[in-house]
Amino acid sequence: MTEPVVDPTPRERGWRGVVGGLALLLLLPAMPPFSVALPVAETSLLLVPALAACSLAGWKAGGRLFLALLWVAFAAWIVVSGESGNQYALLARGWGVLVAVAFGAAALLWPRRSFLPRALAAVAVALVVSGLLSVVVPGGPTGIRQVFGRETMRRADAFEADWRARLASKDWAELRKNNAESAAWFEQTLTEQRTMVRSTAEQSSVLFPALLALETLAALGLAWALYHRVGRARIGAPLASLRLFRFDDQFIWGLVGGLALLVVPGLGMARGLGANLLVFFGVLYGLRGAGVALFFLAPGRLMTVVMVSVSVLFAGAAGVILVGLGLGDTWLDWRRRERPST
Repeated sequence: MTEPVVDPTPRERGWRGVVGGLALLLLLPAMPPFSVALPVAETSLLLVPALAACSLAGWKAGGRLFLALLWVAFAAWIVVSGESGNQYALLARGWGVLVAVAFGAAALLWPRRSFLPRALAAVAVALVVSGLLSVVVPGGPTGIRQVFGRETMRRADAFEADWRARLASKDWAELRKNNAESAAWFEQTLTEQRTMVRSTAEQSSVLFPALLALETLAALGLAWALYHRVGRARIGAPLASLRLFRFDDQFIWGLVGGLALLVVPGLGMARGLGANLLVFFGVLYGLRGAGVALFFLAPGRLMTVVMVSVSVLFAGAAGVILVGLGLGDTWLDWRRRERPST
């Protein structure tokens, strides 16, 4: 009688979080202010090539060739389809392919590393290569920034045109006539939303490198989770839950460097780099702080949804608190301590 073979790398289970993440990644680019804040509106350009890279790495690790070929073909179709002759579309597609290649190479070169170091390395390599390539294209880095700036403002203008058309519609005139109080409230809400979208568009044109890196990390994480639910060959450790999210404590210097570049006078264009470093590492430390909060509060699913909703409604205050918790965890490492008994 032969003993059953035990797969040391079983397929991950549970689709609720993955489906929720996929829905967010696909829907957020259509919702203001994310519609102007996210540099790549077609998030499939980031997700599908990354899935193809994971599948190729999985095939090299003993997985199915058919799955790898399927995702590669799908990624090729995603990349070549769509608008042609549009500078923004070409840059977005090129970025998706570049990140996927770097992520696949990281998966092959460092098979024992966890997801986050590989994803960060892939994004860093893609940024460096993009920076080098931008030197030889017409307009250079400034031209690329202007392309993303024009695209961001185009989306803001489209939202404003929709806003004006909605206020001038017959349905809106009827609402004003039949329920003036509700119409005034909705109009004020839409006006505030319009102001927020315009302000976000103006800031996003400066912060697009950090926003692009964060959006790419989210897409890579989702691709990693999706692959390990459909592929048989593991290419790394499972993604840990948010309550255990942490990273190298040396990242604190990214935050410090960004703050220094912003506050030191006379640095000129370096202030833009400082703002991008501050946003990127600030979000990472905010996620780390959210992990600390979830670890100690240990909320159920419903309470977690409530916490996330409150954090979104009071984004400024919640962000400061979560970043503070994340920074504190760098020195205190709260999650290694035993929780006191009650």
